[in-house]
Amino acid sequence: MKLEKEDLEFLKEKGISEEKLAEQLEMLSKGFPWLRIEGPATPGHGISVLTPEMQFGAIRCWEEFLAKGGTVMKMVPASGAASRMFKDLFAFLNGKSEKPDTDFMKAFFDHIEEFAFFTRLNFITLQNYGLSVTSLLGQKRYKDIVRALIEKSGLNYGQLPKALLQFHKIIGTSRTALEEHLAEGAQYATGKDRTVKVHFTVSEDHLPLARMKVEEAAGHLGNEYGVKYDVTYSVQKPSTDTVASNLDGTPYRENGRLFFRPGGHGALIENLYDLDADVVFIKNIDNVVPDTHRSATIQFKKVLGGTLVAVKQRMDEYCRLLSENRADAAKLDEIVEFMRNVLCITHDKADCMTADEKRNFALAKLNRPLRVCGMVRNEGEPGGGPFLVYNADGTVSPQILESSQIDHDDKAAMKMLKESTHFNPVDLAVSLRDYEGRKFNLPGYVDKATGFISRKSREGVEIKALELPGLWNGAMSDWNSIFIEVPAQTFNPVKTVNDLLRPAHQPMPQQQPEM
Repeated sequence: MKLEKEDLEFLKEKGISEEKLAEQLEMLSKGFPWLRIEGPATPGHGISVLTPEMQFGAIRCWEEFLAKGGTVMKMVPASGAASRMFKDLFAFLNGKSEKPDTDFMKAFFDHIEEFAFFTRLNFITLQNYGLSVTSLLGQKRYKDIVRALIEKSGLNYGQLPKALLQFHKIIGTSRTALEEHLAEGAQYATGKDRTVKVHFTVSEDHLPLARMKVEEAAGHLGNEYGVKYDVTYSVQKPSTDTVASNLDGTPYRENGRLFFRPGGHGALIENLYDLDADVVFIKNIDNVVPDTHRSATIQFKKVLGGTLVAVKQRMDEYCRLLSENRADAAKLDEIVEFMRNVLCITHDKADCMTADEKRNFALAKLNRPLRVCGMVRNEGEPGGGPFLVYNADGTVSPQILESSQIDHDDKAAMKMLKESTHFNPVDLAVSLRDYEGRKFNLPGYVDKATGFISRKSREGVEIKALELPGLWNGAMSDWNSIFIEVPAQTFNPVKTVNDLLRPAHQPMPQQQPEM
């Protein structure tokens, strides 16, 4: 493909090399291979179910880590707009019916006073229409209420990020999702100096609003929890954008210019690489509950963190022995057994290796980034989640997969998918440093063959879009992974506005504010 001078200047501006562009176009043309799976990770076979005693031990390990000055940070991917959260409201507003015509919309209006944003919505309707929400309901002016909530002339919730939406009622006030993550961080990720480090990844458009909200909230939340906040931000780097192509594989252009799209949350591996802490917790912006429902979350965050610290200490000890050639035959067997039982890494030829081969194999596998991931039991239809996957080097190791990475025409693979017992709630504690304290080059551990291609319509033209390997999927596929079962109470995502009506997002009965 011949690039024009303008193309080269544009690539330079974005920080994308010609080689990377060619690589992306080849991916769009050839597609990606299916992953070969040994089977789903299940309790006792890839997923650990900890006893109360084991949980207590992990929590004690975590608290000792913090007391000794271990550094911790909470990373919250928060760049997405909330438009999909209000898709039913947009459909109603643009539809022909003037009154609620679906169960979803009926529930929304029937319980509208239970939303944390109700007070502000009421203020906006009084300002815009001279009437309260209750009066508008009485006059059956349902669409005016929706306009006041999602349109720019009102609260503009249809375009704001989820981070800045009022999620929960608190006595006398309310909290946004962003504020709840600050509060949550204070309850399990406070350093020895009483500082809570939180990092939000946000879109550039919303960065000023996020900064303002943190500036407003950090003081009173710090007083409430007895902590100081150190909040940082990053945006998805332009160099991680991916080129789009026409269906024939040629680059798609708009107004003569190459067209790039954000490469998906997998691009955030670059943002994670820039962080500096012994332990980083990763959790999505919409999976957060108020203080009154947070006990299970706090408990199991400490369990994940403590497990990470304990396993990391042992891995580092083994790496030092291996790198200094101080592991005898018995120790080598112990290390391989640890890899098999704790990290669930198997190699059918491990027992036949020479001492040197075993040493090199173990050091290469142990000296990698480590993550401990919470896994929740499936309560509905199984989908993507934890699996044991064959790697190019002949090993089998734990991976988090999306169902799109599995060949749906492969009956054996689909049987394994249906037999999966758990799913991935994006609940991770990760370690980013090697046994000598140096940061791992995280982009070097991405499996580039685990992206996927989606078809989009762009101004009436069907195009191919390239999604980078997901942050907790292919972007971490060459990490060491430990899967631990966590209770369903720790997973309360808000995918639609009506999810905020679920008990986990509502005040306890005795906490209901007086009207």
